[in-house]
Amino acid sequence: MQLYNTLSAKERAELIEKAGKDRLTLSFYQYAKITNPQEFRDQLFIAWNKLDVLGRTYVANEGINGQLSLPADNFNAFKAHLDTIDFLKDIRLNIAIEQDNMSFLKLKVKVRNKIVADGLVDETFDVTNKGVHVDALKFNELIEDEKTVLVDMRNHYESEIGHFKNAVTPDVDTFRESLDIIEDDLKDHKEDKNLVMYCTGGIRCEKASAYFKHKGFKNVFQLEGGIIEYTRQVKDQDLENKFMGQNFVFDERRAERISDHVIAQCHQCGEPFDTHSNCANDACHLLFIQCDTCKEEMNSCCSTTCKEIHALPFEEQKALRKGQGNSNDIFKKGRADHLPYKKDLRNIFETLKVNKK
Repeated sequence: MQLYNTLSAKERAELIEKAGKDRLTLSFYQYAKITNPQEFRDQLFIAWNKLDVLGRTYVANEGINGQLSLPADNFNAFKAHLDTIDFLKDIRLNIAIEQDNMSFLKLKVKVRNKIVADGLVDETFDVTNKGVHVDALKFNELIEDEKTVLVDMRNHYESEIGHFKNAVTPDVDTFRESLDIIEDDLKDHKEDKNLVMYCTGGIRCEKASAYFKHKGFKNVFQLEGGIIEYTRQVKDQDLENKFMGQNFVFDERRAERISDHVIAQCHQCGEPFDTHSNCANDACHLLFIQCDTCKEEMNSCCSTTCKEIHALPFEEQKALRKGQGNSNDIFKKGRADHLPYKKDLRNIFETLKVNKK
């Protein structure tokens, strides 16, 4: 019985190309009490592997979080399988705005301590006691209210290339950092402000909304389905699109274009640009924004040093890496002193003119 992926990304890509079928990229999540995550994980892998499902899914005692790709003609069978699971019956599936048959090339279903790492150890915190879900129409109304504080619950490299008008975009590397920053900056406004949050698909806001309610915030809202569902509703209902730029996604596509605005800039030359790249030096692999001109000039590298290393024969590069471990930059997202045009987003709540008198 196969319980793990056995094909390389290259082999899988060849099979997808040969099959010639359109694939759907989608995501979903659900907070629920799962008593035996490992057993549940194995059951999912067996069922999904038969349907040629690929992607990355996390299972924990607190629920499930999945980003997947599957043949379009297997969608109904996949949905039917989810419907056999009580807490996943009729769950909303966020279909990607832009499709790419190669968005995922392996099926990975992993058991984790939590489906969203939050660093919280508060046993009285109930993740199911969430805030009010709002659709795109209500969301547009709320964020124009002067009593509303709109907060982007994503990380700095996500919000840098796209965010909602007037949103607070905390300069953080992790979801956990956002929780403390937001609570501290709004501690005097737990009753007189609307705390409205959004993220990519809703999963981070779901936990954050419950957390802030636990901390005493009275008016907590979250954009249902996140940016992905908002975009669908805006198109279907002909609503005003208040999102500017691209929506960062965690697969091979890297981002989905939501509006024509280019709000980011090349980290090397400062020209308007909003496409992320990974440094071509395998010992670095830094994620950063690099325009086409700099990409050609720097041979897809983030620094002169990396460019020089990347130009060496493969065996010499491998020898240089031996015993060195990965550079710390491999774990960073656009954080490096040699990137002169990385935006500093640390002026967080000052721009909102929140009255703290």
